[in-house]
Amino acid sequence: MTLKSSLFLFIAISLALAIGIGIGKNLSPKMGIPIRAVADYLHAVLQADRTFYTQHVVERMEAMLLVNATENWREERTLPLPAQFFKEASRGLQVRGKPFRYRLVSLWPLNQENTPTNERERKALEKVMTYGEVAEQEIRIDNQLYYQAIYPDRAVSRACVNCHNSHKESPKHDFKMNDVMGGLEILIPLE
Repeated sequence: MTLKSSLFLFIAISLALAIGIGIGKNLSPKMGIPIRAVADYLHAVLQADRTFYTQHVVERMEAMLLVNATENWREERTLPLPAQFFKEASRGLQVRGKPFRYRLVSLWPLNQENTPTNERERKALEKVMTYGEVAEQEIRIDNQLYYQAIYPDRAVSRACVNCHNSHKESPKHDFKMNDVMGGLEILIPLE
């Protein structure tokens, strides 16, 4: 896959997210879509995009010995790691002022930005890690009320497991396939 193909894939995924957001903005609360269902829809799209990128771009490119995914992808002209791809897409939404936010969060983050932001978030993430189920609650950020859902973030590929287990900054080195490695947090404003 060439740089053109990777760029096309990124644009296609971004366009799909933008269409989803546009449809979501036109749905009023009167239509009866529960907030949890909205979060579930967003999670399904985000997870599908991330899994596709991991399995069909990163792993395929590495298997074909064309290009690797690295932490310093900008400087080294490589692919971003799946977590970095995810983070950059999230930043793109925040810059455009879209009505929801998402991020990865972990008790064992490689990037300290992915640490729980407070004790309440830590407890919700611990629940996700223990039971492998979604934790949901209402929280206040910068004087705005949000619905917060934290979904289990599982190791879906060998690349995830190998990167986390071998990374020098990793506080945990024994992940296996399908382990819950952390959470995918989705925040939707309620006001």
